[in-house]
Amino acid sequence: MTSSTALPERAGRRCQSALNSFHAMHYFSPELSTELAKTGIEDSAAVYLATRAAAMGAVGPGAVTAAFYNFSHTLVARHVPHIWSVAAPRTVLDARLRVADTSLRRLMGDAALESAEMAEAARLALRAAEACTPYARPLFAAHADLPVPDAPHLALWHAATLLREHRGDGHLMTLLDAELDAVEALVTHTASGRGMSFEWIMRTRGWSEEEWAAAQDRLRGRGLLDDAGGLTPAGEQLRKDLEDATDRLDRAPYEHLGAAGVARLTELTAGFVTPAVAAGAFPADLFGKS
Repeated sequence: MTSSTALPERAGRRCQSALNSFHAMHYFSPELSTELAKTGIEDSAAVYLATRAAAMGAVGPGAVTAAFYNFSHTLVARHVPHIWSVAAPRTVLDARLRVADTSLRRLMGDAALESAEMAEAARLALRAAEACTPYARPLFAAHADLPVPDAPHLALWHAATLLREHRGDGHLMTLLDAELDAVEALVTHTASGRGMSFEWIMRTRGWSEEEWAAAQDRLRGRGLLDDAGGLTPAGEQLRKDLEDATDRLDRAPYEHLGAAGVARLTELTAGFVTPAVAAGAFPADLFGKS
């Protein structure tokens, strides 16, 4: 344990949010579709599924649906395991790392990637990831088996991936405990104004409007959603409780890094992410209610 100093409230969540943005930019980069097309994977859903699942090896649709949670199994089974007959997981992982490199260079510039601050952020993030554990965390564990890249910006991206998947795996435990199925989890997150927009979910997760409406009805029956599709006070409290429980399950890496290290890593990563977002790293309509 690097430090037992108590972290400020939600400090780990704020740090992970910045790291998640650093990690996730590659999913929306034009480089990703270009690189995966070279491997023979061209459908946009197949590109995402292959890119994120490749660390687990040539797994079947059940494993991907279980690990991703909020994707329709019908959509997953349409592409998995066929994608592995088109491009082996190792081929996809190599392409993904090239995408991380080229997209970060385009969005941030060589000077930022080669800076002392980038190297410092990579060291801090990797130190935090030392405290992550693989138990009941399949996506984290799969990525933790991959080697750490040498270049500092890719080492930071790798560590950000580990920390993102560690938190995400823990979040799925809280969704199950709250008895929210895959669609209900999406509905409540979007209704909070902090999740993906309805249009993006319909475009990427494979659910029908009928399935979405049925989930809304179930949530209304539990008193979590109002007639207009917004969260009730009970729904707001549930979403807060979910995030607080996720924080608790994800506290180890940030406690390990310590309050000063978490603050510095948050500052450094946000400093890289902010201009990248301004440069168009994410679609303008990706988040929020609509």
